[in-house]
Amino acid sequence: MKLAILDRNAVFYRTVLALAMIVLAAILRIVPHPWNFAPIGAMALFSGAMVRDRRLALLFPLLALFASDLFIGFHKLMPLVYASTLVSVALGFLLRGRKTLGRIAGVALLGAIQFFLVTNFGVWLLLDTFPKTAAGLVACYIGGVPLFWNTLASDALYVILLFGGFALAEHLFPALQKALAEHV
Repeated sequence: MKLAILDRNAVFYRTVLALAMIVLAAILRIVPHPWNFAPIGAMALFSGAMVRDRRLALLFPLLALFASDLFIGFHKLMPLVYASTLVSVALGFLLRGRKTLGRIAGVALLGAIQFFLVTNFGVWLLLDTFPKTAAGLVACYIGGVPLFWNTLASDALYVILLFGGFALAEHLFPALQKALAEHV
């Protein structure tokens, strides 16, 4: 009985910490930063990997994204950005139970690539920046490459901060440690 209470407490504390870190990441999104250098992709991966309830893992990053969008504004690509965020949360699900450095790095790379592919396709399709031809689509992807490097760099930085910060908190605060080898 006592072990079950400790398990529930650990799950609760871990969930609160993970959600607080997601909120912090969303707040960092409204701080001035270079184009596509934002914590959103890492925040979504972290949510998928760390928040036990899948519905909450999917919903909370969207709410955090929406809240930050209230400050920075909305645009035509928002549905694609939100969809890409959900894909990144789903990629984070792949990390549940096995969070190694290699797996986290690989999933972060996949998240950055899918964001690049989805949002640049949206730029080509929804904006009048490039001709609606195959050559226009290729030009759009080529034009987006510098932004891809920013996305990749920011995902790497924020993945390190989020996952590393959580691991440090686990080490410093025993109440956060996994009970019965469970994740949040």
